[in-house]
Amino acid sequence: MNIGIPKERRPFEFRVGMTPAGVFMLTEAGHTVYVEHEAGLGAGFSDLEYEQAGARLAYTAHEVFGRADLLLKVARPLYDELEWMRPGITLCGLLHLSSSRKDKVDVLQEKGITAIAYEQITLPNDSVPVRAPLSQIGGRLTAQISARLLQNDEGGNGVLLGGVGGVPPAEVVIIGAGLVGKYAARAFVGMGAHITVLDTSMEQLRLVHEHLPGVVTMMSNPINVAKATSYADVVVAAVLVGGERAPIVVTREMVRGMKCRSVIMDISIDEGGCVETSRPTTHEHPTFVEEGIIHYCVPNIPAIVARTSTYAFINAAFPYIEEIATKGVEAAIAENSAIEAGAAVFKGELRNVSRLNPKN
Repeated sequence: MNIGIPKERRPFEFRVGMTPAGVFMLTEAGHTVYVEHEAGLGAGFSDLEYEQAGARLAYTAHEVFGRADLLLKVARPLYDELEWMRPGITLCGLLHLSSSRKDKVDVLQEKGITAIAYEQITLPNDSVPVRAPLSQIGGRLTAQISARLLQNDEGGNGVLLGGVGGVPPAEVVIIGAGLVGKYAARAFVGMGAHITVLDTSMEQLRLVHEHLPGVVTMMSNPINVAKATSYADVVVAAVLVGGERAPIVVTREMVRGMKCRSVIMDISIDEGGCVETSRPTTHEHPTFVEEGIIHYCVPNIPAIVARTSTYAFINAAFPYIEEIATKGVEAAIAENSAIEAGAAVFKGELRNVSRLNPKN
């Protein structure tokens, strides 16, 4: 199979769709891999490393897109990239189609493309193996990012996460006790903050209570969310529903009731956001102020640690990529329920996606 690895063109997306080690394994299996010139630069992989692994370098995006039967991306395609794709190819990436503009999905359908969304690949036990390492990275990054945003020179309220003797630590509220929430809680514990975690699942709250002594747990409902956000210095909102737009759990009224110059980090922004006042930002301009509250709403948080993130998600995604390349996407979907769950579009037919957003 011809496999294409283009350079990511979305601003501040430094990751790449395959590591040199992965290219080596694919070429050893008999596949032809085309890697765009400097595709791996942001993640610290040189063209020479890809060539030594058996890749063929391509010096234009058109060549990679034009030759690929299987296209391995990281971020959802831009309009130009959609136009470059040949009809009938297979696209793999972190696609988040439930929060995509409908007209982009229309192009995938019109061209009969099969789109495998890594974040939707789901095992029979409901775990999400490719999304998991990125959720862990994103969760860990929330603590160090929010610590900086609380600083006065960043416009924050001047509270040190861990406090000092005689001065209490910052109050951190985490909404959602999934992987992002758990890893965020661990990172905040390490920095000495006082943490409250809310979730609708008693089982998830039990796990947090058992593994993170000292962390307060609460059932997530509008009354408790309003109460917790009112005393928070940092709110980490990490509510995700697979294949759907994230539900709004923090209303504008709740944001208005927060302490001035506190911080909201909407980690659900990849799927549309779970805070009513959120809108997507970038690593160049990561924050905005709404209702007197600093909002951080960057969709691709792990991209700023591109080397770690690329290794992490490719380690998890490679078995599925290899199966698709070896068997063909139709057989892979038919024989592997995890890949079937990730098939957001199959030969132009929309599957496993709901609540398409006509504007984003």
